[in-house]
Amino acid sequence: MTEEPTRRKRAGGRAGMQVRAGTAAIDQMPWRIPVNPDRPTEPLDADGVQRVHKTAMRILRDIGIEFLNPEAVAILKQAGCIVNGTNVRMDEDFVMEMVARAPKTFTITPRNPDHEIIMGGKHMVFVNVSSPPNAWDMERGKRSGDFETFKEFMKLTQYFNCIHVAGGYPVEPIDIHPSVRHLDCLYEKLTLTDKVCHAYSLGAERVEDVMEMVRIAGGLSAEEFQAKPRMYTNINSVSPLKHDFPMLDGAMRLARRGQPVVVTPFTLAGAMAPVTMSGAVALSIAEALAAVVLLQYINPGCPVAIGTFTSNVDMKSGAPAFGTPEYMRATQMTGQLVRFYGVPMRASGVCAANVPDGQAMWETSNSLWSAVQSGTNMVYHAAGWLEGGLIASPEKFIMDCEVLQMIQRYFEEATFATTEDDLAFDAIKEVGPNGHYFGVQHTQDRYQHAFYAPICSDWRNYEAWQLDGATWTQERAHRIYKQIIAEFEAPAMNGDHKEDLRRFVAKRKQEGGAPTDF
Repeated sequence: MTEEPTRRKRAGGRAGMQVRAGTAAIDQMPWRIPVNPDRPTEPLDADGVQRVHKTAMRILRDIGIEFLNPEAVAILKQAGCIVNGTNVRMDEDFVMEMVARAPKTFTITPRNPDHEIIMGGKHMVFVNVSSPPNAWDMERGKRSGDFETFKEFMKLTQYFNCIHVAGGYPVEPIDIHPSVRHLDCLYEKLTLTDKVCHAYSLGAERVEDVMEMVRIAGGLSAEEFQAKPRMYTNINSVSPLKHDFPMLDGAMRLARRGQPVVVTPFTLAGAMAPVTMSGAVALSIAEALAAVVLLQYINPGCPVAIGTFTSNVDMKSGAPAFGTPEYMRATQMTGQLVRFYGVPMRASGVCAANVPDGQAMWETSNSLWSAVQSGTNMVYHAAGWLEGGLIASPEKFIMDCEVLQMIQRYFEEATFATTEDDLAFDAIKEVGPNGHYFGVQHTQDRYQHAFYAPICSDWRNYEAWQLDGATWTQERAHRIYKQIIAEFEAPAMNGDHKEDLRRFVAKRKQEGGAPTDF
């Protein structure tokens, strides 16, 4: 086997920063898995947590969940659940017994083990925007997704160290036929990135193909692939109170092979869930637990996580709203429940804004900080999301990565350390009441690394900003995006593995890929 040449990298700017050879676009923070040092925000007291939990248990026991997959229904009937057609009911003791089998933490190892991620505990990883059908940028405006734009987002996903996971398609490439779209997309994802990737649970062929492609890209045997988590899927319930056929099928396939499944109900209060946030959270928890129970019965100890996508609608228009006070509280409350069940949690960095403007950033910041406050482990759509998930924007991707880096810096012990040097008594004594701190040795020793250094923000005063062209934030983000794409270098990949991957894609295309209705 031959290895493709490894690209040289050079250190740049702040100590420890790694920038691609010849890249001057930004000086970003190094790769790390952030650890959240803070206590979670807990709006519910202990009685409140129990009331939401007991309501979820009542839903599962007295109302039940519709499982629109005959195999899943048969498995749960065998497990002793009460089955009536597609309706499945289960009692609390059984639910808690199954949930207790799930691991509290797990790792996912992609083809580059240096980009392994940890799910659970205080660890927090960020995922690119996933699944919008449209794209928007400052040059081309809004348009349907295409393959070239998909590849651009894959390059941004690989480039940014604060993005840890190459999730779903950052934009849906509708110029590729659905029967083979997953083959082309995963080939590019696995060659343009070396980070953890995701399989859509949209039919057996797609799930099986992606698992096989991840195995091939990593040069793994079937046994090595199944020995530990290598990729994952995210499934959504069909709220209210349903799990559909393909998502359950894909989840069961991954669970049997020890690959993680994130279960994320999509509950919009006032539309697909009660208008009250505690009622919406209880419904969401019930739907998530029902799928977790199924997977733990199939393969005890298989890695799972519970996701939250509980927000509210605009009661004037019915449109989804994100980053609202209600969204933040629902995320925090879900965090309390998920910690009660002892599994990792997923949340999202979302907004309802149509372009990367002020609304986009305050709504996204609210979403991201509610993820921090809730003790979330995986943040979906952390960079690039617009229009409630209908648009992916590269400018928004850059702007969001600025916020993600700030969150990572906020987590660092340097921002709250209290050593003798940090308390700086001698420097305070030296400066006294009439001096300043610019010239003292304490500052000189630390000034290069003392504070967060932005990649897109402009901290100059108005006059300096105006003299330099008065460039607004999204324009600066656009320039950074274009420069990253122009200078992008794909990560090294074993040449034999890449050729094996190419042959697999060609073979599956010749076989017709996945069946479709057209």
